[in-house]
Amino acid sequence: MHTNPDFLSQPLSFWAEVRLISQECGYKVSGDNVVVVPTMDAISSSYINLGLKTTHLAVNNTWTEHGEKLHRYFTYRAKLLKDDIRPLLMTLVQAKTLYEEQFEICKPERPPPMNKQKGKKRTPAYLTALIDMHIEYTLRKNDVDPNDCDYDPRALSVVTRQNSPFRTLARRFDGAFPSVIDPIALWEVKEYYHTTTFGSRIADGIYVSLADGMELKELKDSSGTKIRKYLMIDAYDTWWSMGISFLCRVVDMMHMGYVDEVIFGKEVVVRVPRLVLEWIDIYNERDHDQQG
Repeated sequence: MHTNPDFLSQPLSFWAEVRLISQECGYKVSGDNVVVVPTMDAISSSYINLGLKTTHLAVNNTWTEHGEKLHRYFTYRAKLLKDDIRPLLMTLVQAKTLYEEQFEICKPERPPPMNKQKGKKRTPAYLTALIDMHIEYTLRKNDVDPNDCDYDPRALSVVTRQNSPFRTLARRFDGAFPSVIDPIALWEVKEYYHTTTFGSRIADGIYVSLADGMELKELKDSSGTKIRKYLMIDAYDTWWSMGISFLCRVVDMMHMGYVDEVIFGKEVVVRVPRLVLEWIDIYNERDHDQQG
């Protein structure tokens, strides 16, 4: 899922207002899974109740340029979630079906990663398995050793300079290409097919992902080192039925520049192969530069 260029490069004050307005006016309509587009009256009332000025948002019942931009963003976010993101999210049954279909196409040699459930719920981690098999398949198709990828890093990622550590990232990711040493791409996966409540663990995962993005952005801004970061999420009931407010936060995070791309549900079978081709090109270019 790509970002809307109209809302990139906004100052942090813009996102401060997006967060505050979302908090005060709500993320979804109470009792329904409809994403809220805050009205002028609702925003003005919430600001007045907080003792904040409103003249930069609306004057004489007319949006200012800044207010109009905020309103356009909320409208865009609601439409994106309803029309584009919601249809991509899968139920457990849909994820299992897609996994089995793609398994026959990709014929992965690596064993599938398993979820952390017990008993009958112990199955392949369907989204992670789909991601892994398409990375493996695309690498193999392009004459790259499928093992030139860390599908399950259990170490912190390290950026080097002159063969010495330059930065060590604060947290382990779910995948790295080609490895955790000088990675070109890092990704994390959040699939919650068996979850019955939107708990603090899931919420904390989004906040941690935001912190990761801030760390990677600081690395790029201060040293020019670009590491691509992807967030891949799925589970219709968890994200849409219980977690719309956090889907809104994910869309905000995309446009704040703290994640390069968020891939939702069934979108992985299309986007992951295309991303791998980009990674291969970057890897080959980097290898050529190092040899030169």
